[in-house]
Amino acid sequence: MKPNIGISEKKLNAVAELISEIMANEILLYTKTRKFHWNVSGESFMELHKLFQSQYNTIEENIDLLAERTSKLGVNAIGTMSEFLKLATLKEHPGKYPESKDMLKELLQDHEIIIVQLRENIEKCTEKFEDVGTSDFLTGLIQEHESMAWILRRYLS
Repeated sequence: MKPNIGISEKKLNAVAELISEIMANEILLYTKTRKFHWNVSGESFMELHKLFQSQYNTIEENIDLLAERTSKLGVNAIGTMSEFLKLATLKEHPGKYPESKDMLKELLQDHEIIIVQLRENIEKCTEKFEDVGTSDFLTGLIQEHESMAWILRRYLS
């Protein structure tokens, strides 16, 4: 049954597509953060190991919330690696295991890409699709990414 929430089905589907793109990037960031958690070494090993774990746990929760938001709009959430990879704009680097400082830089860059993506989509959801619920939801998500990016940035200062 489709929701009757004052937004056309066409607009709901468009918002769900935006959410799927965000979720694809979140999945890539989650996977990369987990990889770095497993492979970090050096002077700040335990501190970064715990930091990466904390961040991938937050990202994992956000992925679940994104999927649920899609369902609330009456659309099935994507859920396969091929779908995620097709939609993601973040890049993977198979076979590469950077030093801890480069891990921090790469994760920071990815968070910043997602922050920009979220800003653009917040505006689209409000202006173009008249979906303030999703705009508000994405605003909360951007705050999470800004906090994680800030922490990573502080390590690099």
